[in-house]
Amino acid sequence: MTASARKTVTLDDKYTDLSGRIYLNGIQALVRLPMIQHEIDKARGLNTASFISGYRGSPLGGYDQALKAAQKYLDQHNIKFVPGVNEELGATAVWGSQQLYLNPGAKFDGVVGIWYGKGPGVDRSLDAIKHANAAGTSKHGGVLALAGDDHACKSSTFPHQSEHALMHCMVPVLHPAGIEDGLLLGLHGIAMSRYSGCWTGLKIISDFADSSATLFIDPMSLQFKTPTDFDMPKDGLNMRWYDAPAVQEDRLVNLKLPAVRAYARANGLDRYILNPAKKRLCLVTTGKGHMDTMQALQDMGISHAQAELLGIGVYKVALVWPLEDQAILAMAGNVEEILVVEEKRGVIEDQIRKILYNVPESKRPRVVGKTDETGAPLLPEHFELNTAMIADAILSRLGKYADVSAFTEKLKPIKFSSVFKGKPAPVVRMPFYCSGCPHNTSTVVPEGSRGLAGIGCHHMVVWQDRRTGTFTQMGGEGVPWIGMAPFTDEKHIFTNLGDGTYFHSGLLAIRAAVASSVNITYKILYNDAVAMTGGQRVDGELSVPQLAEQVHAEGVKKIWILSDEPEKYADAGARFPLGTEIGHRDELDQVQKQLREIKGTTVLIYDQTCAAEKRRRRKRGLMPDPAKRIFINEKVCEGCGDCGKKSNCLSIAPVETEFGRKRQIDQSSCNKDYSCVKGFCPSFVSIIGGDLKKPEVAKTDDAIESQFFALPEPEIKTDSVALLVTGIGGTGVITIGAILAMAAHLEGKGATTIDNTGLAQKGGAVTSHVRIAPKPEDIATVRIGMAAATVVLGCDILVTADGENLAKMRASETKVVLNTHKTQTGEFTKNTEWKIPDTQIIDSIKKIAGNGNFDSIEATEIATALMGDSIATNMFMVGYGWQKGYIPLKAESILKAIELNGVGIKMNQNAFI
Repeated sequence: MTASARKTVTLDDKYTDLSGRIYLNGIQALVRLPMIQHEIDKARGLNTASFISGYRGSPLGGYDQALKAAQKYLDQHNIKFVPGVNEELGATAVWGSQQLYLNPGAKFDGVVGIWYGKGPGVDRSLDAIKHANAAGTSKHGGVLALAGDDHACKSSTFPHQSEHALMHCMVPVLHPAGIEDGLLLGLHGIAMSRYSGCWTGLKIISDFADSSATLFIDPMSLQFKTPTDFDMPKDGLNMRWYDAPAVQEDRLVNLKLPAVRAYARANGLDRYILNPAKKRLCLVTTGKGHMDTMQALQDMGISHAQAELLGIGVYKVALVWPLEDQAILAMAGNVEEILVVEEKRGVIEDQIRKILYNVPESKRPRVVGKTDETGAPLLPEHFELNTAMIADAILSRLGKYADVSAFTEKLKPIKFSSVFKGKPAPVVRMPFYCSGCPHNTSTVVPEGSRGLAGIGCHHMVVWQDRRTGTFTQMGGEGVPWIGMAPFTDEKHIFTNLGDGTYFHSGLLAIRAAVASSVNITYKILYNDAVAMTGGQRVDGELSVPQLAEQVHAEGVKKIWILSDEPEKYADAGARFPLGTEIGHRDELDQVQKQLREIKGTTVLIYDQTCAAEKRRRRKRGLMPDPAKRIFINEKVCEGCGDCGKKSNCLSIAPVETEFGRKRQIDQSSCNKDYSCVKGFCPSFVSIIGGDLKKPEVAKTDDAIESQFFALPEPEIKTDSVALLVTGIGGTGVITIGAILAMAAHLEGKGATTIDNTGLAQKGGAVTSHVRIAPKPEDIATVRIGMAAATVVLGCDILVTADGENLAKMRASETKVVLNTHKTQTGEFTKNTEWKIPDTQIIDSIKKIAGNGNFDSIEATEIATALMGDSIATNMFMVGYGWQKGYIPLKAESILKAIELNGVGIKMNQNAFI
């Protein structure tokens, strides 16, 4: 029975359905997790609650937003979400949730604690996590530590993995393979934490957090078995007081970690996926590596039946540390060789070698993974693994036992596509500050001065030619100058610091600068939003007057406030420390020159709301929308580019005329900052009180739908499809994935998506990988590998031409629909004659696809004429791809999915938007 036949599908099903088939993403699964735990506890007669705290950061950047959006469901399940000021304090608060039953007045039988943080947040929280893990958890509580790892450094300053850090704290680590596995392991992680008294780490990477999937849930059928081969002490392993440190260590090493292994063994957390009677080669996998391994076997044409004949086993490890040793010892006597497939630095492989060290050599299998038996590299320890690397490793080992020529032949298209991997497009779509972003102005330093970058959006200034370089970890802004200042003739430095980072930990950096007596000016951007991860507010109260009072109390020598609306402080009678000066942002250069002459630490608070957040608030009616728009008269414009230099704004775009290249303002992206008019240019025209003429949008009434459905449905494919959508952040690429996957869900098919967003919040490249299959189990991995894309919807030519995306095309087979519109990059703000080599790029893509598989269209102009909205372009691409028969879904399902996702639609005889 399909979901649509069963009932009306809503977006709330993921939180309300007690069992059955649901569609959700990884972040939403983590929101649902404590709800399920509450239902399980309630069925067992326990009255429990949950406490969640931590700090955002990819791939967990949207966790706090998803929790807040689900507030009414959290309330129904006694779930309290309190964001941490920083990760360390969040971990400490979660530690406190386990101490509830040590004191009087408890209203619940126990509290489930969930901590979350990006990899660097794990690092900064180790002291708290180490002590909390040693102290233990409560009997009916338990703790999950969600560690968000960015293996490929898509939105970080350095690639990271957290297993070794958690191992240092002696925290057991579970690594899920996919969303359904993550829900299951999350619940087992809580149960294991209650049983063993340990915190449980749950490793989260983008293939989990940024993916979506159709899955089945039936939590009441789950069994959590108590080990029968572990002698539990009479007083248990949970938290108690008083507990001497040496006693805690003894209990942790000699009882709690063995209890973890026993729990994993009793509940079969590690298990065979393929288990032939006689195993020659056993592939030991975990997490994304497991999904990629199963896909690699498919790519090579090795079916389950062939794997049985070849003697290929697949053993999926969930508990990566401490590894359950008895199963490994049992495996040793029944396999000739073990190939460990895991990303980044090895964790499982070293443990297997240690476990098998004392096994007699005659009974000990070879163990390879990062290296082979000679020490030569086999699978890399850096970046990410992909299916092609894994397939090569499998074939290199399998070739010792069988003829692999047929499987090698299957990989030839992948080998061909691999030549593109790692090659950048002729023009790279670099992330850039939004139109009207305060960073466009605030990061400028006076002539003769130099700046240091901060973290988050401030990090982007290092590639924008503003005499600003180097950066620090979050909260260390400016502190490197303390180590440089005594040894240089340079007298002063500026450093950038965001209000979110300031609240998180940056105030301590200012304190350190004051204490060291260095000459430094902190430029604190008060933009009222954590822009890099999606526009969240600072997790606490912070106003400009409060900020000024705090830094004044720290002993800074001078405070200036600059704002695009300085009059609001005079009108509101805001109180500032004595000597604070207030001015307009136009005075930035002269104020900075004054501050750099003052000895000691000074502060410039630059008050201007985040442009993206302004846009959101204006759309929601939460902020006034100025009744003023700026246009450029092309007949007067001389194309000098001064407007771009003054504003650093992406909304200033080129327009080719018979008199040469001129400038125009892209009104669809303009955020009404008006910085572009600061120069000496007579070509600007201000329209006061008017608004843009909107195209007439057809209503989705019965007559129009009938007209649309009168169009012939394309032939609907019944096999699996891998659809790659490439484009620019903020234009609906992720929405496309959500709509198509929901449409497949409505049709009862299997569907997954994964969104590679990186710095999409800042107009960077973004891709959505969409897989649609007859059944969920037909999908092995969410990510589309090399030469694996059936269809490419290229919503931006530059992103499509990147080597990572070209490598996903199968030569002369992949269907490509390409939007040929030339959306300018930030390079145009610096180089007035810069042009995108579109013909060269389009030809290169067309050559790979082949004439019969390539369609190009100027979708942006068509969509803008129809709707006047940036998301319209990409929805047009969906409609075009559907009519070509490339998207294996029914129009009715897609329209329903559009409605569920709240996207406006328009239909005509060519496409739907």
